[in-house]
Amino acid sequence: MKRIILTGGGTAGHVTPNIALLPRLKKLGYAIHYIGSYTGIEKELIEQFEIPYHGISSGKVRRYFSMQNFTDPFRVLKGFREANKLIKELKPDIIFSKGGFVSVPVVMAGKRRHVPTIIHESDMTPGLANKISIPSATKVCCNFPETVKSLPADKAVLTGTPIRQELLNGSKEAAREFCGFTDDKPVLMVIGGSLGAASVNENIRKILPELLKEFQVIHLCGKGKMDESLKDTKGYVQYGYIKQELAGLFALSDIVISRAGANAICELNALKKPNLLIPLSANASRGDQILNARSFERQGFSMVLEEEEITESTLLNAIRELYQNRESYVHAMSESSHMNSIEKITGLIENCVTKQ
Repeated sequence: MKRIILTGGGTAGHVTPNIALLPRLKKLGYAIHYIGSYTGIEKELIEQFEIPYHGISSGKVRRYFSMQNFTDPFRVLKGFREANKLIKELKPDIIFSKGGFVSVPVVMAGKRRHVPTIIHESDMTPGLANKISIPSATKVCCNFPETVKSLPADKAVLTGTPIRQELLNGSKEAAREFCGFTDDKPVLMVIGGSLGAASVNENIRKILPELLKEFQVIHLCGKGKMDESLKDTKGYVQYGYIKQELAGLFALSDIVISRAGANAICELNALKKPNLLIPLSANASRGDQILNARSFERQGFSMVLEEEEITESTLLNAIRELYQNRESYVHAMSESSHMNSIEKITGLIENCVTKQ
């Protein structure tokens, strides 16, 4: 039986594309193992699929000064030794990495053990973990055409991002019942990301009384970010993180507010949900979400409101404008060409395994 190791973690965006590949990989006859950190979100997300999960030590390489910069290299080194031992024991035919810092020692150990490795970059510009991993990779899958130009020509492949197929089949009515909503007002869904976006959460709650006059609101605010004082507010539901019901919540939503992580926006595009993107500020990140958001804005798929521009009035006006013009966004997304990312990536995996 062919054997594959999947890796990636730190945020849900480094895990969900791997989850999207699982049904096809199983159909192709792969025994699947997952390497992630001991306690990261990837452990919780993957274990529900009853796939063998192997934890390793994980450290972060930072672009800024931190005392942890002195200790994390030792964690990465320990992670490399642990990954090397696991790869020796599991004898995989191939490794597929979705990035995040836990993936770096796995990719490097794969190269040392002469195991072909494919990495996937969702953002327009590669993250630091993937930048470190690229020299050890056999192929690099990209989401944006712009990314291909910045990568080694013999490694870069435009594949798009794999989308969980179950997201496309949600039940609107089951979700309405789950939320306790009525059918007399449109539904706005706010997605703060798996780690929760403090400023998005805070600003949505500030304008909630006004919003509820026009919309019912589903608020995915991130683990530990719920506001207990709003628990019984009519027309408003909040969840830390949602799994099985997510497809239904998407089906129920008329418009969506989201961060601009590449996986999130690709899911919105596949679902054809009119969306307002609030990218993570360049002050708090490397600016990749701003590039992602502006790319989708140029193509007519999204509205964009940068974090520094948010006030109660700009946010409320943007939501109203999005709802008013929702059909034009649906039309633009319907006209866009979608590649079958799952088939393309698993085809690449099969090709690398066959060549061995």
